[in-house]
Amino acid sequence: MFTYDLIVIGLGPAGMAVSIMGSEMGLNICAIEKHKIGGECMNVGCIPSKSLLRMAQIRHSVSLAPEMGLGKTPPPSVGDIFGKIQSFIEYINSAKTTRMFDKVDLVLGKGEAVFVDGHTVAVGEKNYRAKYIFICTGSRPAIPPVPGMDTVDILTNENVFAQDSIPGSLTILGGGAIGCEMAQAFARLGTRQVQIVHMDANLLPVGDADSGLFLEEVFKREGIKVYNGRKLTRVAQEDAEIAVYTDQNERLVSERLLVAAGRRWNLAGLQLENAGIEYSSRGIAVDRHLCTTCRSVYAPGDGNGNVLLSHAAMHQGMLALMNCMMPRPLGFNYRNYVVPSTVFTDPPVSVVGMCEADLQKAGRRYEVVKSNYGDYGAAIAEGIGEGWVKAFIHPVTGRIYGAGIVGAGSGEMIGEWALAIQKKIRIWDIMFLQHSFPTMSFLTKRVAEIWMMNRMPGLQGFCRRIFGSVAGKS
Repeated sequence: MFTYDLIVIGLGPAGMAVSIMGSEMGLNICAIEKHKIGGECMNVGCIPSKSLLRMAQIRHSVSLAPEMGLGKTPPPSVGDIFGKIQSFIEYINSAKTTRMFDKVDLVLGKGEAVFVDGHTVAVGEKNYRAKYIFICTGSRPAIPPVPGMDTVDILTNENVFAQDSIPGSLTILGGGAIGCEMAQAFARLGTRQVQIVHMDANLLPVGDADSGLFLEEVFKREGIKVYNGRKLTRVAQEDAEIAVYTDQNERLVSERLLVAAGRRWNLAGLQLENAGIEYSSRGIAVDRHLCTTCRSVYAPGDGNGNVLLSHAAMHQGMLALMNCMMPRPLGFNYRNYVVPSTVFTDPPVSVVGMCEADLQKAGRRYEVVKSNYGDYGAAIAEGIGEGWVKAFIHPVTGRIYGAGIVGAGSGEMIGEWALAIQKKIRIWDIMFLQHSFPTMSFLTKRVAEIWMMNRMPGLQGFCRRIFGSVAGKS
């Protein structure tokens, strides 16, 4: 006999989605979390990083006051920013998040969950048994096996928000979302030297190359140095500084080293073998319904290694929960849902769907349609005239393959493109949708209008015939 309907291991975005939704459906749920509710995202990831970025943006905006004709205003003092961030997190966890688990049996801070079999896990000396088990243990920062890395005191997203002060100089290993966001945040908060060392040829390997090139120009203006196409050969503590050596005979030194070079799965200690769950260095093996090789165990979120984003984990948690209650042929295929993403730099960079390289590789016929912020009066008036909205559209059918937005509000705007791609909405439907003016989302409508204008030369003969016949009657 089962004690619970569901056991959820890990209370990050995926685990929270399963636990809270399931309990509201009336299911009897046991949720096991060895650290803190919210996982990486809430405590040492998405939420504290957004707080740090907003503080940095405010300080930077004040420093730009003379350029905006607002007089000379000294930048505000940094103060105890990390203490303030921690107070925000504590408030969210204590006053907001915990309330959502009133209907859930919480096993919090009592140790790791270990599989006994496909329906049973143990925490310490106690066993918990359920009809279905959900593995939602997420991921942690990966530390590259570079000689000397284990001899220096490094920063990762797990400890970067718990510092006592802003470092005087900082080297960041990795030029993806975390690396770029933290580079700009610390540069704006007063770190005098920030440098990114990145293996790929361009920043932001996800999406189009022009977004990464644009961001490099922004970073250059703000004094951030970018070293693309580099591999580390060794790392060493040299007096009071950390030295990073590259394969191009470079020696880069700084007070602190932040590693943002990928993720690894939190699977150690679960003893997945006891339940017959297959996994590899790429994560837990799941089918299209997010079920593992053990039919009573699901693995939504980072742990399956497919999409390492918090909102994707929440979405997969929702789908997996519904799938466990449905006949297998009727389940939701998580691969059928597009995943937008945003890098929260200033300006932010957002993408969804196929990029140009994907389309070229697939041999698809497409047209690139682009609308620049700098051509839009509202963006110029607000002082946010850098960036663009770009879409990849079939020139005949109007099918939208993908979109990229670089500019203010892109994270809010990308959702419309994601919906259009997922529901196969054509570009003319966006053109005929009224967009509030003068918002930045009006640039989305402009892309649709440009696409339609590009069709106009082919309609000229038709229009002449229509108006010619009218003229003849008069």
